[in-house]
Amino acid sequence: MSMNSEPLSEDPAAVQQRRQANILLLRLQWLVILLLIAALLWLYISQQRFQYSVDERLHSNEQVVSRLNEMDDRLFAMSQQTLPEPITKASSQAQNQLDLLRIQIQAVDRLLADNNDSAAIDLLRGLHWQLSQSGNEISPALTVVIKQGLLKDIERLQARSSQPSPWQLQNLAIQNIQEFLHSHERAININSSEQKKTPTTVKANDDNTSLSRRQLTIHEVIMTLNLASQASNMREHDQLISYLTQARKQLQTLAPKSSASNDTSSASNRKKPESVASTATKKADKNAKNLVNNLAVTQAPEDISEVVDWLDQLISNAPKPTPLLTTQILDKPQR
Repeated sequence: MSMNSEPLSEDPAAVQQRRQANILLLRLQWLVILLLIAALLWLYISQQRFQYSVDERLHSNEQVVSRLNEMDDRLFAMSQQTLPEPITKASSQAQNQLDLLRIQIQAVDRLLADNNDSAAIDLLRGLHWQLSQSGNEISPALTVVIKQGLLKDIERLQARSSQPSPWQLQNLAIQNIQEFLHSHERAININSSEQKKTPTTVKANDDNTSLSRRQLTIHEVIMTLNLASQASNMREHDQLISYLTQARKQLQTLAPKSSASNDTSSASNRKKPESVASTATKKADKNAKNLVNNLAVTQAPEDISEVVDWLDQLISNAPKPTPLLTTQILDKPQR
């Protein structure tokens, strides 16, 4: 009896242990399952984060690409707007030739200012030949107009070169006036020296004072005429008129007193009757256009009043520098 009871008493403990083992195994299984589930969740979350970062990078790259495309489109549009440039490049050669022609015409003006008409005519002929060459890119209509202007300028300069220059005639007339004033001043000096030899009186002192003032005024007029001659050599029209006008105003103060010294000046600077008559005949035959020519070729004037008349004629007939017709054509805006 005792031997059969011992296995029966051990069965509940074994069963309990088995149950505890089974429970432990189940708990271990659930723990492993939970760990696997947690690992899977962690992997899923990390994969989602990685995908999100990749998507953000792709989106930023797409924005950069879209901006680059927009810049390319803008650059392409700007390049399309600048397409008409080849047209202007095609006409740049003609514009360069026009600019060169203007510079050459300025050189002609400089030669004319230096009174070198022959060199100016040769240069104008060379420009006319240059426009007739096949390498000329200037428009045919403008080329014809410029060539006509060149021919007219050449004809005008040839006609002018065969005649004395009006500026030279002005200088000759001014020199004639200066010669008379120098002789008039010498006559005044002779008169003043003769008066000093006579007994001195109050009237003689007054005459000497007036004579000294007269000498000073004549000397100032001579100096002013020197400036006028320099302005004529420089082809300065406004300065020439200004100096001639100044000399005329200075001489007007002496014109009423010119009769007092007319006898002495005519004695030292007397003309022959026939030369005076021929001069008067020439002045009567010449018209207003040839007044300056007359003053340049005739003898010096006889008194201050006549000098004032000469200055009036020189002022009214002062030459002006006439620009070339080609210069006027090239200065016009070309469409």
